[in-house]
Amino acid sequence: MHADEADIDVALVTRLVAAQFPDWAGLPVEPVASSGTDNAMFRLGDDLAVRLPRIAGAAGNVAAEREWVPRLAPHLPVAVPEPVGVGTPTGDYPYPWTVCRWLPGTNPVAGEPGLAHDLAAFVTALRRVDPAGAPKAGRGMPLATRDAPTRAAIAASEGLADTAAITAVWDDALRVPPRTGPQAWAHADLSPGNLLVRDGRLAAVIDWGAAGVGDPTVDLIVAWNLLPAAERRAFRDALDVDDDTWRRGRGWALSISVIQLPYYQHTNPALAANSRHVLTEILAD
Repeated sequence: MHADEADIDVALVTRLVAAQFPDWAGLPVEPVASSGTDNAMFRLGDDLAVRLPRIAGAAGNVAAEREWVPRLAPHLPVAVPEPVGVGTPTGDYPYPWTVCRWLPGTNPVAGEPGLAHDLAAFVTALRRVDPAGAPKAGRGMPLATRDAPTRAAIAASEGLADTAAITAVWDDALRVPPRTGPQAWAHADLSPGNLLVRDGRLAAVIDWGAAGVGDPTVDLIVAWNLLPAAERRAFRDALDVDDDTWRRGRGWALSISVIQLPYYQHTNPALAANSRHVLTEILAD
């Protein structure tokens, strides 16, 4: 998916585990189907998962996730990854990597009903966590800081989406005043691929690489990348979101999706399809 991506396969993971975690050597290693872009995932036996950054830009998240996700876990209503080991770089693989407990569940399908209240409860709980000393969220900045890459992506999406309509929505989002008030925790990448459901309920939130403190409006993106239109109002009401915040959240969803669409249209079909879904839902609004 990236020009500078590390070569990662089952053989590599098997060697890394055998060399650095001999107690787990011999456990079967299987690739996990995922729309994730920064990390490759492999199942290790029945109870573990191996997560390896694909690119240098994601490698720095390993230490932050190891430190902060266990601190957040007691405050959240759903499961989060539990790291049980951190691997070190080798001659075969240049980045630190993680072994976590395997979390059961499946990724939800965009438009799947029934998750609005669970997602609102998760976002509410996360925002209540003390932000003191926390890292900055990867997407916790003012929306206007994304203007240049978003407009470049809109231009690159000509023929893939209604770029004139998308530009109008983006212009509207930028007219919203920046958020004021205290900073708060945000996951910053609430997408279907980072959520697990069981028996129709939200069971876990994974991939905390972008998480941190900043403007938590970015977590509203799940209203468009996952929730059906009929459930957006329930999600919004549960979070008590005003009009400006909602428009800013919609701008975040648009920016993320339109940047992803041309970049991943050939290399990550699942993510590109979700990006098209988001843009369609936004324009329908």
